[in-house]
Amino acid sequence: MLIVKKFGGSSVANKERIFNVAKRCIEDWQNGNDVVVVLSAMGDTTDELLAKATDINPKATKREMDMLLTTGEQVSVSLMAMAMQSMGVPAISLNAFQISMQSTSKYGNARFKRIDTERITHELENRKIVIVTGFQGINKYEDYTTLGRGGSDTTAVALAAVLHADVCEIFTDVDGVYTADPRVVKNAKKLEVVTYDEMLEFATLGARVLHNRSVEMAKKYGVTLIVRSSLNNEEGTIVKEAVKKMEKMLITGVAGDKNAARISAIGVKDEPGIAFSLFHTLAKNNINVEIILQSVGRNGRKDISFTVSQDDLQATIELLEDKKEVLTIQEVEYDENVAKISIVGAGMMSNPGVASRMFEALYNSRVNIKMISTSEIRITVLIDEKDVDRALNAVHEEFNLGE
Repeated sequence: MLIVKKFGGSSVANKERIFNVAKRCIEDWQNGNDVVVVLSAMGDTTDELLAKATDINPKATKREMDMLLTTGEQVSVSLMAMAMQSMGVPAISLNAFQISMQSTSKYGNARFKRIDTERITHELENRKIVIVTGFQGINKYEDYTTLGRGGSDTTAVALAAVLHADVCEIFTDVDGVYTADPRVVKNAKKLEVVTYDEMLEFATLGARVLHNRSVEMAKKYGVTLIVRSSLNNEEGTIVKEAVKKMEKMLITGVAGDKNAARISAIGVKDEPGIAFSLFHTLAKNNINVEIILQSVGRNGRKDISFTVSQDDLQATIELLEDKKEVLTIQEVEYDENVAKISIVGAGMMSNPGVASRMFEALYNSRVNIKMISTSEIRITVLIDEKDVDRALNAVHEEFNLGE
């Protein structure tokens, strides 16, 4: 078997944890498997590098920031190779340049274009454990680029795809995907299997287990993922294109996301093209919009409300204020004390009444709904941030997800 294993920064934060990861990888290698390991930077290294950059130049270019930040992963992989070699196991560390992991040129948020497999295949044929830097690529100018949030997950899945790996294991500080955040919902249950589509919804909706880009890539190339804990040997959650059993529960899980803000464009003209102009303007400025609600027109005017991440709130407000006249906006309002609650499950497609049960659970818990958005396998509502924990527990209980 060929196994790709990805470990996050907390898993390699110190000497003890580095050797713990080394032992886990060596065990699979000793069982005759080919092993490729993808690592993030150690612990808080990335934050420390960001702080140093800010101290030197708060307005540093993204190109230089990528040059700096990619050093974090190079430290991780070289120390891991040293640890394995000290245990008598042949291992080699490789960065994006040595492998030729070609990316787009968008510094800070690049995407892979092509990954050459020759170097990795050569090292695997020589029975070495190959340890690869996550989070980074090389653009057409032979500059280092970083892949943005969840970049190491994306690296691992991309390598699993091009190497035709049998499985890609993502090790985190949790031991799988749960029906809800177990820190909030005490009887949350670990799931054995979730589909790509369900996991993609969870990842997009605030479940910080996997990044949505890595799930999208896994689905596209049919890479089987396993989410496992780096701190124990518990069985994890398998993410794949699974066929739902007849007795499978309607709802797979419930997710909460406090990283949300609501913005309202008040009094825009009620005429064709205004909504397009508004959201086209946001898209051009790389602002991702989530829930959208448009009011019924009155006296030639209407209101358009939508949600963005809190990270994009200030930029969105400034952009709309600047484009007020062009977009015919009379006033811009916002609320950052909101959160999203979502139920996810492929079973809801063929079962009416799911939404009403969710809304009833929220009503019984005195949780007010501000906005609603749906897809084939998801229902999302916007509520006050202070009500999130109560809402999560109420909806989880309504659908008996802890049983």
